Amino acid sequence: MNKSVKDYFFVSIQFFLFGLYAFDFLPKMEYPKSIAIIGVLMAILGFVIMAIALFELKTNLTVFPTPKTNSELITFGMYKFSRHPIYSGILLFVYGYAIFSFSLYKLLISSLLFVLLYFKTNYEESQLERKFPDYSNYKMKVGRFFPKIK
Repeated sequence: MNKSVKDYFFVSIQFFLFGLYAFDFLPKMEYPKSIAIIGVLMAILGFVIMAIALFELKTNLTVFPTPKTNSELITFGMYKFSRHPIYSGILLFVYGYAIFSFSLYKLLISSLLFVLLYFKTNYEESQLERKFPDYSNYKMKVGRFFPKIK
């Protein structure tokens, strides 16, 4: 499938937000150090989910929301629980590290990244539905970022 301006727009904004995340311009928040442990665990879990999902995609992997021409629909492994486990892992990681570092700024950037990924997945899923007839059924059964609670 051919990439559109939207593909480049979403990826550009995503990498821009990753770049902003690297810096911190606001004072640190104050809360109990025990909360930092939750942040570390979230970040580690996010990294593991992201790594496994990247491995499962293999040659289907692309930074763009439009699927590759020769790609196949992956519905096993992490993709059995989330339609976008790489994004799930990214979100857990950035929110977890923001909590660990007591950074309101990083929480703000994480929230902007969440909003961007929500809209990026809307566009990506419209592309996937056009390419894969079974995607609509998969979409009804599996949650966007996290497992559906039944």
